[in-house]
Amino acid sequence: MYPFHWVPCEGSRHASLDARPAGGYPTGTEVTTLCGKRLPADNSELAWLWPTCPPCNREAHRLAAPALELQRRILNGLIRF
Repeated sequence: MYPFHWVPCEGSRHASLDARPAGGYPTGTEVTTLCGKRLPADNSELAWLWPTCPPCNREAHRLAAPALELQRRILNGLIRF
């Protein structure tokens, strides 16, 4: 639904536009994040509990806004198929 994916890297959950393999980015895979860094992914269970990177979160919200607005209009009956 959204063009980005969340990926834990170096102590924070970052967002990336890189193509995501099935099952997520393998640990150690270099990804380019929405905050402009190139970091190695950490696909461990505990890494998903890390705090979200604030710059990635802001950019992810900006990218998601059009899809969220469309969803809101559909749910409110403003758009019908």
